[in-house]
Amino acid sequence: MHTTWPDGLLLAYYGDDFTGSTDAMEAMTAAGVPTLLCLDTPSRELLARFPGVRCVGLAGASRGRTPQWMSDTLPDAFYGLAKLGAPILQYKVCSTFDSSPEIGSIGRAIDIGVKAMNGEWSPMIVGAPRLKRYQVFGHLFAAIGGVGYRLDRHPTMSRHPVTPMNEADLPVHLGRQTDRRIELVDMVRLRSSDALPFVHRIAGSDVPVVMIDVLDDETLVEAGRLVWEGRGDGVFTASSSGLQYALAAWWRKCGMLPASPSLPAADAVDAIAVVSGSCSPVTAEQIRWARANGFHVARLDLRRALDRESAGAEAEHHVRQAAKAIAQGRSVVVHSAEGPDDPDVVGFDAIARAAGMTRHDAARRVGSTLADIMRRLLDETALRRVVVAGGDSSGEVASSLGITALSVLAAMAPGAPLCRVWSDSPRRDGLEIVLKGGQMGEASFFGACLKGAMPTP
Repeated sequence: MHTTWPDGLLLAYYGDDFTGSTDAMEAMTAAGVPTLLCLDTPSRELLARFPGVRCVGLAGASRGRTPQWMSDTLPDAFYGLAKLGAPILQYKVCSTFDSSPEIGSIGRAIDIGVKAMNGEWSPMIVGAPRLKRYQVFGHLFAAIGGVGYRLDRHPTMSRHPVTPMNEADLPVHLGRQTDRRIELVDMVRLRSSDALPFVHRIAGSDVPVVMIDVLDDETLVEAGRLVWEGRGDGVFTASSSGLQYALAAWWRKCGMLPASPSLPAADAVDAIAVVSGSCSPVTAEQIRWARANGFHVARLDLRRALDRESAGAEAEHHVRQAAKAIAQGRSVVVHSAEGPDDPDVVGFDAIARAAGMTRHDAARRVGSTLADIMRRLLDETALRRVVVAGGDSSGEVASSLGITALSVLAAMAPGAPLCRVWSDSPRRDGLEIVLKGGQMGEASFFGACLKGAMPTP
């Protein structure tokens, strides 16, 4: 089997956070689809500087925002991306479906996004086996530490501080966020010859969401086929990077992509700086590994960081200590929490109230403090590689660094690649950065970022 791609862009996407945006970029780049991630809505003039690009993304921050914020902000982003002419426009969501009716509403994003495209259905792929995410008969499962969990029983997602997952049945969970019709192509239908005819039967002017099960490589390929062959004059899809993996799997089967995709390994560097706002137990393990392996590890004092009078001094303290360690050849980690049972995580609402702030505003302040520390470290040292752990923190840090765009440079861990910064600032251009979701990577991940990592298999 062999066919060819159409001319122009194949896919344009808006990422609901920065770590998810780089995850999607990695999936496409590793497959052999040149991809660029922008921090502002890309223009044709910008894309002309990267003539080989076939997929373009826009890194956003909607996962932590209200439906009203989405209504005010997302239309311009979606219509701006739609004007680039890609046949598939994606709202990239986390593979753990982080969302609620009040914060990060995927339903609201869909209701806005379908208006930007001409399609009469809105496919949704959430399962991503490479990331150990599986959707079966509409229910989402995630594996951690070699153990699979229904998402509402997952040790992290069931206790997420902002959007705890209390429902693994995705049609039910999404149905709380939109009145739109929701359909399902389950794994049985997907493996039959009826999947695409079924989509044609249920499509309509109301543009239903059609969830597609993905369990394994076979269903991944078939999900990619269904979206690509059913794209018509253009579709809008709210999907995880499972969409990227599925499309790439189908294109590979068609002969449009190399049979053995890969990314190069990263070189070693002398030192790295890490800032972390993640509450994940995975990141907590990585912080403990760093502490045991010679990194300078320091905790942000949240009470001082949230107090306007002491916030500046708190950031200055960490910059001074971290810069001193880097001058001695040591890598550094500055973090705000160490796992979901950290007393500052459990008591975060009380800490925020004591500072006269809402939980949301306090979380943003923590992220902006970490961003300030990272920015000043880059200004005062010769660091060329940095890491940010946590989706919200990644958005705050990346937005503060004068970045125009990112491209994938090398492999680190699935969903958390090493990226190259493109910037009009000579001091920032060429910077290497990893934006890591809380649950991504092995315990020694920060060590891999320092010493280099094996290519993706």
